[in-house]
Amino acid sequence: MSVQTVGDIAQEPTRPDTRDTTPSETADAPSSTFFAGNPAAVGVPVFVAGSVALALVLIGYVPPDAVGASIPIIAAATGIGLVIATIWSAAVGQTALASIFGIFAGFWLSYAVLVLGLTHNWFAISAAAAVHTQGLFLITWLVILGLLTIGTLRLPLAFTVLFVLIDAALAVVLAGTINGSSNLVKAGGWLTFAFAAVGAYLFLGIATQATGGGGVPLGSPVVKTQGVAKTRR
Repeated sequence: MSVQTVGDIAQEPTRPDTRDTTPSETADAPSSTFFAGNPAAVGVPVFVAGSVALALVLIGYVPPDAVGASIPIIAAATGIGLVIATIWSAAVGQTALASIFGIFAGFWLSYAVLVLGLTHNWFAISAAAAVHTQGLFLITWLVILGLLTIGTLRLPLAFTVLFVLIDAALAVVLAGTINGSSNLVKAGGWLTFAFAAVGAYLFLGIATQATGGGGVPLGSPVVKTQGVAKTRR
C-alpha cells in the first residue's frame, strides 16, 4: 500500500478534466522552470515560525505590555512568506495550496495590523472597545478557518488535524479574551504550540522529500474522493 506524502499533494500541477469546462478555465500553468517546485517548502516553515512566536506570547513568555514582540516574525517572515507561497502555488496551478496559503497570509497580516493598530491607536478604538474588537477579529477568522477545515476534508488526515487544532486554538483564545480569562488564553497558546508541531511534522516531510527522501506519512483523508466514472456515448 502506497503512503501519501506532502510532496504528492503539492509538487507538480495536475491537468484538470476539460470535458465540461471552458478554455479560460483550463489554461495551462506557466511552463517556465522559475515556477517549478513545491511552494509548501516556503509556506509551511514560515507558518510554523509565526505560530511559535504567537504561542509564546499567549502563554505569557513575554509580559502583557510586550504583546507586539511577535510582530516582527509574524509580519516580516510569516505574512510575507505566505504571500510568496500563495503566488508560487497559483503559478504552478496548485489551487488548493494557493487558497490555504492566501487565507493564512490574510490571517497573519491582519493580526499584525490589529496588534499595531490597537497599541498605537491607529483606529481610534477606545480601551473599553478593545476586547470586543479582538473578539470581532477572532470570530471572523474562526468562521473562515472553519469553512477551510470543512472544505479540505479530502486532503490527507494531517491537514485536517492541523486545521482542527487551529480552530480549537482560536475558539479557546476567543473565550479567554471575551471573559478576561488568562488561563483560557494560555490554553489557547498551548493549542497553538500543538498545531505548530503538526506544521513542523509537515515541513519535515517536505524537506526530506526535497532532499531525496521518501517524505512522511500523512494519513488517509476523512472524506475519500471517489473516482469519476467515464461514460462513452
